[in-house]
This record gives sequence, structure tokens and C-alpha cells, in this order.
Amino acid sequence: MRKCLAFLKRDFLIETSYRFNFLLSLAGLLFSVTIFYFLGKMVDPSMVRGSADDYFSFALVGMALALFLRTGLGSFAESLREEQMDGTLEAVMSTPTSLVTVVLSSSLWRFTFTSLAALAFLGTGALFGVSYAGANWGAALLIFALTVAAFSSLGIISASFIVTFKRGDPVNWLVSSLSVPLGALFYPVTVLPAWLRPLSKALPITWSLEGLRAALLRGAGLHELRGKMAVLAIITITLLPLSLALFRLAVNHARKTGTLSKY
Repeated sequence: MRKCLAFLKRDFLIETSYRFNFLLSLAGLLFSVTIFYFLGKMVDPSMVRGSADDYFSFALVGMALALFLRTGLGSFAESLREEQMDGTLEAVMSTPTSLVTVVLSSSLWRFTFTSLAALAFLGTGALFGVSYAGANWGAALLIFALTVAAFSSLGIISASFIVTFKRGDPVNWLVSSLSVPLGALFYPVTVLPAWLRPLSKALPITWSLEGLRAALLRGAGLHELRGKMAVLAIITITLLPLSLALFRLAVNHARKTGTLSKY
């Protein structure tokens, strides 16, 4: 735990040392929410009925989860790349610090900041009229935890490719490319052609969004969400040990070839 907190403190100090960039990031969130608020005025609410009362609240949850998609897929690879460029990766790996600790702790700050950004999204949405009065926050938290675990598993696999090939990340590219148009981020799955809907259901983000929208916007309980949570749990149980095994193989290969610290 001390090592995890040390990683978190280090990354926090680095990030907040660039205060202007930090403030611009927060301002960007407000602009994004404003754009979708006015865009929602043009969309017929009946298009998202069943998932949300209006398009703005539908898109707001999609925007918040899109942040975690990007963080989950890219944070591990980005952290490792920065460690490689700074020349600190090999030094850290030579200490009595477990591989799992290095991998997870290196992205702890990014997930913390993304969580704050997602809360800022939802909070700003409340200022624009989105109501969370009937939200089931406990169920939403469980869905959120399973979502982060599933995305993190994919992110660790992505980092394995970066350690091995340095550039070129097919996992990040493939999942991102499919999730944005097919994952119900900004429009419901029902508008997709019938032949594309099964592919949408194969993406973890689709299940996450359906669960989060149901919990936050309709107050759905655990009984109603049990199917979606079961799918996310199966994805995590399958991918997490696989991702860590692949990362170990990638690191061992890089050590043998002397390329661990090279970018």
C-alpha cells in the first residue's frame, strides 16, 4: 500500500506542477457538457426512451464512461512509455516491487483524475437540469467497479504490446475503433442495423453503459442489473489473469533482449 501511495503522490505532484494544463483540462469538460446540452435540444427524446428521459442525460453518462474507456485502454501503456522515456522503468523493476504493483500503481493517478472528471461531468449535468433523485448509487458503484476492472484488463494487454513492439497497439486501436460507433456511447444500440447489434453486445462498454444508465437515470436495483454485472464479471475474470500473464511474458522478453528501457 505504501508503494501504491508513493506512485500516486509522485504522479499527483507531476500533474499539478503544470497548473495551466490542469485548469484547461477542467475547462474542457465544461465546454463538452455545454455542447451536448444544446445538441440535446435537437434530438427527439423518444429516441432514447427506456434508457433516459432525454438525449442530454443519455449522452452525459456516455461521455463520463468514454473517459474511463480511454484511461483503461491507454493509461498503462502511457505510463510505461513515460517510464521508458525517463529511464526509470528498469530501475523500478529491479527493486523488490512486484510486477502487479508496478503495473497497477503506475496508472493510479490517471484513474483517480478520471474519476474526478467523471463526477464533474455528472455534477455539471445536474446544473443543466439532469436529475439523480432516484439514482441507485450502490448499484452504479458496482457496475463502475466491474467496468474499471474490465477496461484495465484490456489496458494491461495493450501495455504488453507497447513493451514488446514499442509502437503499434492493435488492442487499443481495435477496442477504441469499435466501442465509439458500436458501444452506445452517444446513441442507443437500437439505431444500429440488426446485423451490427450482436457485435455491439460483444463489447464490455455496451453492458457498462446500459447498467450505469439504468442505475443512475432509472434507479434500477441489483436484481434488474444482475445480468449485466454477470457479463462484466465474466469478462474481468477471463481477461485479468490473461492480461497479467501476457504482461509478464512481455517484460521477460524485453529483459532478455535488453529493450525494457528503450522506447
